[in-house]
Amino acid sequence: MSTKHLGPGSVAPPITPGKLRLYSMRFCPYAQRIHLVLDAKQIPYDVVYVNLTRKPEWLLEKNELGKVPCLEFESGEILYESLIIADYLDEAYPQNGLHPTDPMAKAKDRLLIERFNTVITIMYKLYLETIVDRDLFDKALAGLEVLDRELAKRGTPFFGGSKPGMLDLMIWPWCERADIIRVLRGDQYVIPRERLLRLLEWRTAMKEDPAVRGSYLDTETHAKYIRSRLAGSPQYDMLASA
Repeated sequence: MSTKHLGPGSVAPPITPGKLRLYSMRFCPYAQRIHLVLDAKQIPYDVVYVNLTRKPEWLLEKNELGKVPCLEFESGEILYESLIIADYLDEAYPQNGLHPTDPMAKAKDRLLIERFNTVITIMYKLYLETIVDRDLFDKALAGLEVLDRELAKRGTPFFGGSKPGMLDLMIWPWCERADIIRVLRGDQYVIPRERLLRLLEWRTAMKEDPAVRGSYLDTETHAKYIRSRLAGSPQYDMLASA
């Protein structure tokens, strides 16, 4: 396992027998999706963190897109793209199933995951653009209200029922980061509890889940990374250095 992010001139550590290999970046929400699935399903794996600004040459040999997450098997097979990896893992490792068993329920959850992409896009604009306005924040809240209403409709603590399912895990990384905008831009961007009561209660419950605790970082840590990224020098290894 590499605790620091590997870059040019490095050598990828050999695969550990009996374990999957996840190529990740500590602050990447898409990679976190796969940490969550692997931990929820208790699948043995190790992690190699990758510097995405100065990428190691061997990363492009494993994934020509040069992205994470990237999952490698003992056979040498490679999978990438977070939703594809997550679906594969849930099917190939049936223990602790994450998708609903009912095909219609599964399809509806996938629709909500796809719809959440709009919120993801807005969140990146709120974090990274030089100038933002309140209207953009309100659009993000409107997207989150869809999920809040869905939770109320289901009447369960999690979208997956009594415990987190695939929908919960696929949207969690951005919900974990939702308060970054408040830290970066001020209290006018506080998430209003009255608009998202069920979703905020869900977020509190999610923080207690063992799989979530395995990769969870607090808002201040996420904000510190985003500030370094905005400054043009992403501090991938700030946790390893600490």
